[in-house]
Amino acid sequence: MRLEDILFTQGFGTRHECRGLVALGRAAFNGEVMTDPDAEIAVESLVFSVDGKDWPFCARAIIALNKPEGYECSQKPLHHPSVMKLLPAPLRVRGVQPVGRLDADTTGLLILTDDGQLQHRLTHPRRHVPKRYRVVCRHDVTQDLVQKLASGVLLVDEREPLRASDVVRCADNVLEMTITSGKYHQVKRMIAAAGNRVEALERIAFGKLRLPTDLPRGGWRWLCGPQAIV
Repeated sequence: MRLEDILFTQGFGTRHECRGLVALGRAAFNGEVMTDPDAEIAVESLVFSVDGKDWPFCARAIIALNKPEGYECSQKPLHHPSVMKLLPAPLRVRGVQPVGRLDADTTGLLILTDDGQLQHRLTHPRRHVPKRYRVVCRHDVTQDLVQKLASGVLLVDEREPLRASDVVRCADNVLEMTITSGKYHQVKRMIAAAGNRVEALERIAFGKLRLPTDLPRGGWRWLCGPQAIV
């Protein structure tokens, strides 16, 4: 692939801007500064840098973000800043989008990608991709609450009861639960319908990917591919 095209596909500006980055010697490819924008190089396992910052070449970007509280999963947020502000400019330019949404007051694992097929695969209702949450409740977690969540609760405007595929009591007022659908405010509404209230909510897993314990709030990292999630 041409050097100019490499930078362009990875979100480093317009073609003219990317051509200039190469010509001015601001980009290196596998550690070598190359100044001919039309020169070609293999992209397999390529690591390039712009202004000294290393980037892996990824045909499709797949990102794991540890979402903090107070951010909206929207390009046009209404009341809080967008989670996109937590990402560097090249990822925003290339058009990564959140896979599903977390409420502004919900923290934890958020996947972002510019892969439309993966986005569809992870969010389509028929796929039943599991999402696991750690829930801090206002009142103690009783066995009755756990049983209701596991057997199913009927939410307003829903025709069928929604159930958690797995529920575990972790502490007096803390539980973990897994759902395979993605209804509006689903976890909060299920907890309320079962007779309690959510005080804090964190997504700790999406598919087979668990929130990395060493990823700080607001931090992000590359994922090696869809196989890391499903």
